[in-house]
Amino acid sequence: MDQAPAQEIVVEKTKQCEGADCDKDAGTLQCPTCQKIGKESFFCSQDCFKRNWSTHKTIHKAQNNGHFNPFPAYPFTGPLRPVYPLSPRSAVPDRIKLPDYAKNGIPKSEQTLSRNRIKILNKEEQEGMRKVCRLAREVLDIAAQAVKPGVTTDQIDKIVHDACMERDSYPSPLNYCHFPKSVCTSVNEVICHGIPDHRPLKDGDILNIDVTLYHGGFHGDLNETYYVGESGHLDPDNVRVVEASRDALDEAIKQVKPGALFRDYGNTIEKVAKSRNCQVVKTYCGHGINQLFHCAPNVPHYAKNKAFGEAKPGMCFTIEPMITIGSYRDKTWPDDWTSVTSDGSRTAQFEHTLLVTETGVEVLTARFEDSPGGKVQMPEGYGIDGKKIEAATNGTNGTNGSA
Repeated sequence: MDQAPAQEIVVEKTKQCEGADCDKDAGTLQCPTCQKIGKESFFCSQDCFKRNWSTHKTIHKAQNNGHFNPFPAYPFTGPLRPVYPLSPRSAVPDRIKLPDYAKNGIPKSEQTLSRNRIKILNKEEQEGMRKVCRLAREVLDIAAQAVKPGVTTDQIDKIVHDACMERDSYPSPLNYCHFPKSVCTSVNEVICHGIPDHRPLKDGDILNIDVTLYHGGFHGDLNETYYVGESGHLDPDNVRVVEASRDALDEAIKQVKPGALFRDYGNTIEKVAKSRNCQVVKTYCGHGINQLFHCAPNVPHYAKNKAFGEAKPGMCFTIEPMITIGSYRDKTWPDDWTSVTSDGSRTAQFEHTLLVTETGVEVLTARFEDSPGGKVQMPEGYGIDGKKIEAATNGTNGTNGSA
């Protein structure tokens, strides 16, 4: 549908502008398409209307609370489809301390830093990171408890948002570069940055939940991939890719210590992935994290990369390998966020926020003893590479004794 100019009508009382990134009162401009279908939607200006058109127009297809695919002509790489309309952006009480991008979507403080300058945290800052990372772990665990067939990722988003508010914390993804939700939920072939919507989870799915909190001036970031339903962990491809990502992260963390080169973690990760007949996504990497959501260093997850720098005590960064059972190449949906495998194959990710110590590393987002999820063994009859294990036989050509 082509964009039409907004039309001016008389408004009897003050209304909120419909712009997703706008906090202003509405003016006298209304969407002409909404007028035709009997829906009121006012905007503060023509510029705001034009800026929000790509998301606003989706409601024209959702009359009578119907769900729909907003990109029907898009050549999806796998079976997953978005289920719109998205629910309204969750409100944040005034008592919550906000990061600099919370209102306008622009992380200005990140844009002013040198790409190669890596911050060393003092003792007080390290304590701030420990606290926010513990809170982030609590929130992820609460969200994970809700994972089951029939639950929508939009419902999980609300659970995460409410848990953040209960901890006087801001959900870092919300409005970061205009991301519309409080958590990233990535299902099956979605590599990362999945937007929570109204698709119910299905038995046999795998779901990554990526939680980041902003509390006390610091960000804490982690994610895990979970099996959905009774059959989720019975699919050898599911288990192969999920456990490859889990093990790749664990092995990479073992290499973190003062003097370790950031480029070397990818060698360890790719070795684990290849042993499971999997590949490593190259587009996205781990990152520095502290008072900023994303900053130096960059931590690639693939072998023979050219990342700059080495770990030093007081540095905080994430490692978050994205592993696929098919192509490592990615494509992005028209929502400009959802990254999927180019061949529609399944993918999994795990992430921790790490603090380099004098002698090694502290996993700030480590699992609690009662954290949901956890390691799963390959289904009986399959090796860790996903191949069926042939039954052992004695003798020649499966016969007993000698010829």
